[in-house]
Amino acid sequence: MKINKKLDNFLQNIFGANKDAFSEVQIDKEVMEEILNIAREAYPNEFVALLQGKVRDGILKIDGLIFLPGTTSDEGAVMQIFMLPLKSGAVGSVHSHPGYSAHPSDADIQFFAKNGFFHLIVAEPYDLDSIKAYDAFGNLADYQII
Repeated sequence: MKINKKLDNFLQNIFGANKDAFSEVQIDKEVMEEILNIAREAYPNEFVALLQGKVRDGILKIDGLIFLPGTTSDEGAVMQIFMLPLKSGAVGSVHSHPGYSAHPSDADIQFFAKNGFFHLIVAEPYDLDSIKAYDAFGNLADYQII
């Protein structure tokens, strides 16, 4: 039993906490402002980044963004996930849509399932009301800005 617990702790340290380790999500206000500014600047292209954070006391606290090489256009954004360091603290993703829908596409949901457990999509007009959050399965998720 001790070996399994040690292995579990090791895997959590490398890959981040598991989905069941938190019941609340808090996003740093400055990170949210940066997301909105980048989305506005990238328009009419999409932008994509990973969300950086850590689970503390049952709360997933997102406090940064991770940018990887990739390509963007008005139809999508792709990043080279294979370049992500193992201990990056990536817990999910954020990307923009150049339109008024923040609904995830099938490709978005496939990406969500493979890249963390909390994801944001921001749509026009790129304000706080146009951001939607999703879990790894594409279900709407709640969060707080702190």
